Parts: sequence; structure tokens; C-alpha cells
Amino acid sequence: MLRGKTILITGASSGIGAAAARIFAEEGANLVLAARRKDRLDEVRAALPEAAPRIKVFAGDVADPGFAEASVNAALESFGRLDGAFNNAGMLGDMGPVSELSLENWNQVLATNLTSAFLAARHQIPAMAGSGGGSIVFTSTFVGHTIGLPGMSAYAASKAGLTGLTQVLAVECGPQNIRVNSLLPGGTKTEMAGDDPAFHDYVAGLHALKRMAGPEEIARAALFLLSDAGSFVTGSALLCDGGNSITKA
Repeated sequence: MLRGKTILITGASSGIGAAAARIFAEEGANLVLAARRKDRLDEVRAALPEAAPRIKVFAGDVADPGFAEASVNAALESFGRLDGAFNNAGMLGDMGPVSELSLENWNQVLATNLTSAFLAARHQIPAMAGSGGGSIVFTSTFVGHTIGLPGMSAYAASKAGLTGLTQVLAVECGPQNIRVNSLLPGGTKTEMAGDDPAFHDYVAGLHALKRMAGPEEIARAALFLLSDAGSFVTGSALLCDGGNSITKA
């Protein structure tokens, strides 16, 4: 589904991003894997020996204003084009009532989850236009979209902001054959979710399917949006949440 295409993945060192790297590599893509932890990125690449020549590792922080340009340049220098981007990196931040949250935490969460998306789009869009079009996917969440959870104001606000950004970018970029979508996972077994079985059981109960997702299940939804299988999908907030948003009991 991605053979011959070059895809940039942020947050690629673990969880959904690492699962996407494995699946996209199997689909024949050239990959730029980006995250803060280079050692973990190297481990992801080493686990894909047959695809290793098609994988470029790029270490950096999406909150750094220079990251977006540098990561796009890495794709262009390594593979000569950019066809898609899975902007997946994000953070939860401190949890608690708004009255107890620091401005520093608020700014950090918005910089990582929302401002980084703006910066990514500024550089990814021209590169994709130069390649004849492409697809941009932002990892958002159901929190702040279909449900509010106490203590998660910064996270919810930053991720909900991606919906508005996605819609505007989809309209702006449609004439350039660039599709833009947000992907909204439900509870997923990643490092961010921790390893407490009792918590996992609680989260599973919030979903119609009564389980949490594996990272690869979310990555496959991203594959759909990035590939030609999703060729007429743009401006969407695609729920991949196991029925979390429609479950009230």
C-alpha cells in the first residue's frame, strides 16, 4: 500500500509510532523515523533488517522549532521526496484540576501536541506539493472530542485543537492533492498508559469492545489514511476508539 512512498513518522521510538514503522516497512515504504531517543529508534530499525536500507533515523524533539524543517530535509536528502507524514509524537503532561496546573506545564503540552503540528505542516506541505501530493495524519484523541476526563485539560485542549487545524489544512491543501486527517485512538497499551493491570481493566471497561487497543491496531488505521485506500478521506477526525465514545456504561 505504500511501496515507493516516503513516510515520516514522529514518536517512532515506541508504542503506536514503532508499530507504524513495522507495518509501513512491511508495506514497502521508505521511512524517516523521528523521536527524542536515538537508541530506541536504532532498536526499531534493527528489528527490521530487510527494510533497514529504506529507513533513516532522525533524533529530535517535535517541540523544537527547528525539528520540523530538519526532519523534512532528512526525508528529501535521503529519499528525494516526501509523500506522507504520521505526526504521532505527543505527551500527556501533568494531571490535575486547572486551578492546580502550572502555566509551564500548559505551555509544554500545547507546544508538544499542537504547536508542533502547526510547525510540521508548514514544512511538510511544500515538500509534499513538490512530490505531487500526499497525506498528513495527526494523532489526536477522543479526550476533548467526545468526552471530557477530569484532570486532563491541557491534553484535551491541545488534542482538540488538532481537529480545527486539520479541517483548515484540508481545505487549504486539497487543490495541491494533499489530504489532512486526524486519528483519534481509544485506550491503547503503550508506555503512556503505564503497566498497572487494574488501570488497564478500568480503561478497557470504558470501551464497547471491553478491551484496550494494541498499538498495531491504531497504526493500521493510520496506514489507511496515509495510503491510496483513503484517497477520498480528508478533513476527518477518524475515531479508532473501540466504541469508547458511544459507551456510557
